[in-house]
This record gives sequence, structure tokens and C-alpha cells, in this order.
Amino acid sequence: MKAGSTRGGRRPGQTGAVSMIGRNGSWFAGRLPDPARLSFRSPRFESLDAWRAEAIAKVEELLAAPATRLVGKPSVDASYKLDGLEIEELSWRLPYGGETAAFFIKPAGQVGKLPGVLALHDHGANKLFGKEKIVLGREPPHPLMVEYQGLYYGGRPWANELARRGYAVLVHDVFPFGSRRISRGEVPVEIRDLGTGLIVGGPESRDTEPATFEEAITYNRWAAEHEAIVAKSLFSAGTTWPGLVLAEDRVALDYLVSRPEVDPDRIGAGGLSGGGLRTVYLAGTDPRIKAAFCSGFMTTWRDLLLHKSFTHTWMAYTPLLPGYLDFPELLALRVPLPTLVQNCTEDSLFTLAEVRRAFKLITEVYRKAKATERCRCALHPGGHQFSLPMQEEAFAFLDTWLKAR
Repeated sequence: MKAGSTRGGRRPGQTGAVSMIGRNGSWFAGRLPDPARLSFRSPRFESLDAWRAEAIAKVEELLAAPATRLVGKPSVDASYKLDGLEIEELSWRLPYGGETAAFFIKPAGQVGKLPGVLALHDHGANKLFGKEKIVLGREPPHPLMVEYQGLYYGGRPWANELARRGYAVLVHDVFPFGSRRISRGEVPVEIRDLGTGLIVGGPESRDTEPATFEEAITYNRWAAEHEAIVAKSLFSAGTTWPGLVLAEDRVALDYLVSRPEVDPDRIGAGGLSGGGLRTVYLAGTDPRIKAAFCSGFMTTWRDLLLHKSFTHTWMAYTPLLPGYLDFPELLALRVPLPTLVQNCTEDSLFTLAEVRRAFKLITEVYRKAKATERCRCALHPGGHQFSLPMQEEAFAFLDTWLKAR
């Protein structure tokens, strides 16, 4: 090989780092300021209240959440007792899409006002189901959900368990999951069979309710391929996917605090994975959430840029936001309100070094605010899950901040 040849080697200025965008990654990672422009870790911020007001205003601007509201009043479609719990199956309408289905669960025979928890379901590459991933009603669970809860939740519908321990729990479907999902029959025929291997417009394209394993898998494959189109459409509408989800979660929170059984000054929220992501945006921007636990969704923008964007939904991304706050600092906007962050050491959705760095960033914000006792970051063994030990830790955390005080 001749001197100066680049065949099989590097070109001048090329780095050897591997990233999701190839040799471009290190340059773009260098564009992420540390601390970010609106980070409370920056020495230019001294007043906690002034910083939070400025930072949340920018986050709200970039999220561009639509002004979503209830159309009419929620309806109670069924009410019954199950295993020591009183359960209501609810539905409400928003200005777009189908009805939102939800469960409201509380201990049977409760007296006085209860602490409330907004239990946020995950993503899990399964949009066919939403609330059913973490709750059990009177109908036998779909076989897919039995398997799903065993894989990610230790076989336990944790929303029921939390209610059994003295909480009023609301679990709702969010766009585009469960009752809020997009039907293949609603979209143009050209995109009706993305990623399914079916013939476009063929007999398999009929709009039916998926029931079998095969139909469910086909739907979820299509929904995964459809995500990029959804994100582009929302951007074109002047909003973002995280902003839309946040708007719907706020509607559910409005309903939860309005319930006569619920103490509006003792409200918690949390969830696994996509539920943890939803917790970041909701609990970071809404001070009504007095105690928040984020499970299985904590890392840095750098991790997503260089290593792990391919493992995550479009629901995570807000254009331009990384220049103002690193991802963990979105959750830290709630300082000094109590916050628990949980991740697993073998979770392939994240880079462990960046998870640890995210923990460090959150802790630094709480330390500067002199509120370190209100923040806990915990690593648990295993892969991506909200295991029984993680649930017990989260429930004890809620007890500490929503019951003892």
C-alpha cells in the first residue's frame, strides 16, 4: 500500500469511534454543552425558583403540548369489587381520536381521603395494549399480557398491588396505546401493511380487532414501523410526541386530583420504561406530583446520540431540547420534590456508564438545591424490568413521602 493511502484506513480528521451515525458521532456529541445552557449545575444559576421558572418555560415551549382537554365528563362504564379492591372502568373523550379507557382502583371500604398515584404504563413495542400491562380487571387477562407481566413485572399487576396498600390508583391508556391506538384501517392503503410482510391492500389488511398471537404480532410490527410517520405528522402539526403524551397525562392527572376519595396534596406518579419516560416529562414539569419514581428509563442525551437511539421510541425525543437540559435534568426540574430513579445493571436499552452519569447529574442538582435526602438513584440486577424488589422499593418510597408526611 502506498504511503498516504486511505484504503482500509482512516481519512484525515476521521475518528475511530463507533456511533449510531458513524464517524459523525463524536463531532455531534461535542455540540452538547456540559453543563447545558439551562442546567441548574451552571454557576450562573443561584436562585432555585428563578432557574426552575426559566427552564420549565423553555421545556414547555419546545414540547409544544397541544391544549388538550376533556370533551364532556368521564363516564363510569363498570364498577365492581375484586380481591379487596373497588374498581371502576372509566372512559373519557378528548378532541381527537377514540375514547380513552382507564381503571380507577382503591381499597374496598376506605374511609377518608387517600394518597393518589397516576400509574403510567410502558411502551414495550406493544401498542395493542396499554393499561392492561400493569392492571388486572374482572376480565381474564389476554394470554399476551400474562406473558408480558411475567417478563417485565415479576408476574404482578402492580397497580392493583399498590391500591391494595392504601392508594387510589388511576391507570389510563395514552396515545397511541390500547384504546388510544391507531387502527390500520384508519390510514391510507399505501402504509397499511408497513413491516408486516403482507400484501398492501390484500385481504389481510382488513381492519379487525387483533385477537390471536399472530394478529397481535402483526399489529405491533406495523405500529413500530408507523412510529416515524406519526412523529413526522406531529412535527408537521406544530407539536411533538412527548408534548402530546404529556398533554394526555395531564388530563388524567386533572381527573385523579378531582376525585373525592383523593387527597390532592398527596399525589405520586411513576412507571417502567415508557412509563418512566412519561414520568420524566410529567413529574419534571408538574408540581402536583409530590413523589415520583422513574424506573427503567434514565440515561443521557449523549447515550441516545451515540449508542442507543435505535432501542427507543420516537416518544422520547424533543427537537432542540438537549441544548438546554440533559435528559436527567428534565426530571430534576422537580427538585426539591422527592424523586426515586431505578435502572438495571444489565438493561440493554442503555449504556451503564451513561446511566451512572445520569445518576450523577440528578444528584448534583439535588445537592446544589440542598435536598440530597429527597433523591435516591438505585441500580438493580438484571435486565429491563420493574422487578418485585424494585416495586417494593418504589412502594416504600411512596409510603415515606405520601403517607408518613
